[in-house]
Amino acid sequence: MPMNHHATAVVLGDRGVLIRGRSGAGKTTLALALVGMCAAKGRFASLVSDDQALLEARGGRLVCRAPESIAGMAEYRGMGPEPTPFEPAMVVGLVVDLVERGAVPRYPERDSVVLEGCEVPLLVLPEHEIAGPALLILRKLGPR
Repeated sequence: MPMNHHATAVVLGDRGVLIRGRSGAGKTTLALALVGMCAAKGRFASLVSDDQALLEARGGRLVCRAPESIAGMAEYRGMGPEPTPFEPAMVVGLVVDLVERGAVPRYPERDSVVLEGCEVPLLVLPEHEIAGPALLILRKLGPR
């Protein structure tokens, strides 16, 4: 049974990125910026889910889907939910935790997290920022 997590999910190339953070941390903005950056380079990229992500382990991998009620929608602060192109599912290859700037460790204290029994690489990045975190995420994913 999939578990609902407070997160936004994007697929970049062949890698899924799950972005977690408190409400208003910039999850959607970062996700859409990543999609735009990849698209500008001719790489496939798409939103999977915004603000809620259904996660479940399948064959030792963490699979993410959007809840049916919000599939294909992204919430733009100040505008509300809007239809957005999306992919129905992805395998999570990286988890990004957005935290207050002062809580970002200079050196990672841990480099993975376990969700639904699956260990996934982890990046902890500052909330409310786009360019720096987006570049770090793309670097972590590597060329594809």
